[in-house]
Amino acid sequence: MDDVQTPVKADAGASSPVSSASIEPRVTEFLRLGVLALFAYWSFTLIAPFAIIAIWAGILAVALYPVFKALTALLGDRPRLAAAAITLVALAVIAGPLAAIALSFAEGVQALIAKLAAGTFSVPAPPDAVRDWPLIGDWLHATWSQALGNLEATLQRLAPSLLQAGGTVLGKIAGIGVDLIGFIVSVIIAGFLFRPGPRLGQGLKLFARRVAGERGTGFVDLAAATIRNVARGVIGVALLQALLAGLAFSLFGIPAASALAFAVLIFCIIQIGPAPVLLPVAIWAWMSMETVGALGLTLILVFIGLIDNVLKPMLVARGLKTPMLVILAGVIGGTISHGLIGLFLGPIVLGVFYDLVVAWMGSARREDEAKPV
Repeated sequence: MDDVQTPVKADAGASSPVSSASIEPRVTEFLRLGVLALFAYWSFTLIAPFAIIAIWAGILAVALYPVFKALTALLGDRPRLAAAAITLVALAVIAGPLAAIALSFAEGVQALIAKLAAGTFSVPAPPDAVRDWPLIGDWLHATWSQALGNLEATLQRLAPSLLQAGGTVLGKIAGIGVDLIGFIVSVIIAGFLFRPGPRLGQGLKLFARRVAGERGTGFVDLAAATIRNVARGVIGVALLQALLAGLAFSLFGIPAASALAFAVLIFCIIQIGPAPVLLPVAIWAWMSMETVGALGLTLILVFIGLIDNVLKPMLVARGLKTPMLVILAGVIGGTISHGLIGLFLGPIVLGVFYDLVVAWMGSARREDEAKPV
């Protein structure tokens, strides 16, 4: 009996070191992952206040890098001068007018909410000259007067709700100044990212390759292409149309020019186009201005409306595949979450995420089809 039981004890004793040897590497690996996760979370809390500014600066650098590369060659291989020139132009052409539009829009909204609170808000009545218009003059005057009465009654009824919502709007508007500072800082940081851009891109591809294999490199290239498509073909064209519209509105004395220009910016970003703003302005011009002025303004507005059809095919490579609903969700969610920068950051981030998900699902589908049945 003793001889039979001895091997059993020996086996039991030999199994204990084997199991502990297999457990120790796992415990060590868990500890390493835990320490890495702790430092990752700690680092994130440290950079979180600057994350949005840094992300927007990176997006600007990716979107404008082809311009930087071409300008560097044009200036005789002087990358510092090219980066400084792009930064100054971006600050002068984008940040300055955008700040003027945003601040003027904020003042207009504050004045509107103040009139609603005081009960002095009113909508202008139709001019008597409208009755003299052929065919539709009497009908348009009557319709306008009826709509005016209904609108004022509706505003009086909804005034408490509008004022309550206005408090939230004013809270967001109060942060526009901080958002503008962040926007300007992002443009400046982007200027410093142009020169190390290729090294940063290679590092990002290396990291993506370690995470997702060779497929990760393709995802990085796709993300960069999507950023350029959305940033230049959507955000860039929308900014150009809004700035030109605001300049035209100011030159011709259109009321609430900055608010209308801001509305043009929103409609262009969400891919509806500037027509919902430009068309009523043109109608108002023919009703309130001299024929020459109204004709000149109308021609300018038509030109602004056609910019989208001319520039977007030139700036968007292979067409914009991001659906309008994704861009709209990015505009709304980005603005609510991150203010003025989020207005531009949201559609780009969601557009990149959408294209990456579509590409990932497409590659997975191809792999499934390639498997033998």
